[in-house]
Amino acid sequence: MKDYFLNHPTNKLDKNSTNQILKTSKSIFFHKSFDEYKKSPLIELSVLAKDLNITSLYVKDESFRFGLNAFKVLGASYAVSQILKKNPNVSVFCTATDGNHGRALAWSAEKYNKKCVVFVPKDTSELRIKAISNHGAKVEMLDLNYEETCKYAYNISLKMNWELVQDASWDNYKIIPAYIMSGYLSHFIEMENQINSLIKPDFDILFLQCGVGSWAASAIWYYLNRYGSYKPKIVLVEPTESCGVFDSFIKGKRTSPSGNLKTIMAGLNCGIPSKSAWNIIKNGCDGLIKISDNEVKASMRLFYNSNIGDSKIISGESGAAGLAGLLKCLNDSKLEGLNKHIGLNKNSRVLVFNTEGDTDRDSFSKIVEK
Repeated sequence: MKDYFLNHPTNKLDKNSTNQILKTSKSIFFHKSFDEYKKSPLIELSVLAKDLNITSLYVKDESFRFGLNAFKVLGASYAVSQILKKNPNVSVFCTATDGNHGRALAWSAEKYNKKCVVFVPKDTSELRIKAISNHGAKVEMLDLNYEETCKYAYNISLKMNWELVQDASWDNYKIIPAYIMSGYLSHFIEMENQINSLIKPDFDILFLQCGVGSWAASAIWYYLNRYGSYKPKIVLVEPTESCGVFDSFIKGKRTSPSGNLKTIMAGLNCGIPSKSAWNIIKNGCDGLIKISDNEVKASMRLFYNSNIGDSKIISGESGAAGLAGLLKCLNDSKLEGLNKHIGLNKNSRVLVFNTEGDTDRDSFSKIVEK
C-alpha cells in the first residue's frame, strides 16, 4: 500500500453546529486576557529551505505556549470558559488523553478552581502523568489503548455527572469538541496578523500532523473560511501504525486505525477520527502521508541541530511530524505523485507547525543526542 493518498476536496464547508460555533469564536480575545498570553513565534528557516530547494520554510513554534510546551491549552481553556458560561456550577471536569490535552485541561480547571480527573492509556510516560498531576488533577492510568480510554472516560462522566471535555466528537457529543476547535483558531489568527496576509495566503502548502483530526480540521476550516478556493494545499501527516484519518480515506468512511498503535508520536496515537473533524477534513484536505518513527526522529534532530543562520527549535515526537512529512515528500521518489498533486517544487512556500516541545524530556534527550 502507498504511503500517501490524494484527495480532491470540494473546498466547501458544511452549514452545521460546528461551523456556526467556529464562525462565532472569540477565542483570540479570550486568550489575550491571560497574563501568560504571548504570540508564539513564526520562525523562518531560510538556510534549511535553501538546502531543501524550496523558496521558504516557516515554523509556527508552539513549544512555549502558556508555559505548557504545547498548543493544546488553546482548545481546552476556551472550551472550559464556554462550558462555565453556561453552567458555572460544574464541579469536576474529566477527559481521556495521551498527554498534552490532559495537561491543558488540568491547567484550565486549575485556573477556575475546579477539580479535574484525567484518564490515560497504557504506556503513558511517567513524565507526562506528572506534568498533568502538577496542576492538581487526579490521573488514572488504564490498561487500555487511547480509543478505549476515551470510551471509558465518557461512560464514567455519565455515571459520576462529570463534565467531559474531549477533543473528539461523535453522535450527540459535538458542542464541546467544537469549542476546543474554536480555541485552536487563535494561533492561526495571530499568525496571519504576524505576516499581514490579505486576499491570498502567504504559503502554498501546509503539512499538518493529525491525531483524531480536531486541530487539523480547525486549520482547514480557518483557511477555507478566510480564503475559499485560494486556500493553500493542505497535507495531513500521521504515524504509519496509527493513521485513522488515512485509513478512513481508504475505506471512504470513519474507521479506527488498522495499524498496531505502537508509535513514539504519543499525541498522534489516536483512534477513530472525530466525526466533526472528519466532515471538514474530507472536504478540505488535499493529501495525506504516513511517516515512521525513524522519520520523525530525524526531523526532531534537524530542528534541534539547526543550520548556522537558522533558529534551534525544540520539538517533541508529535511536534516534528509536519516537517517529517515535508522531508519524506522531498526525499522519497515514490511520493512524486503527491508532490505533483500539491505542487511541491522549488517555488513552494511551506508552513509547518511545531505543536509540542520536549513534553517528555527523557525521550527527547535520547532522540536528539544520538
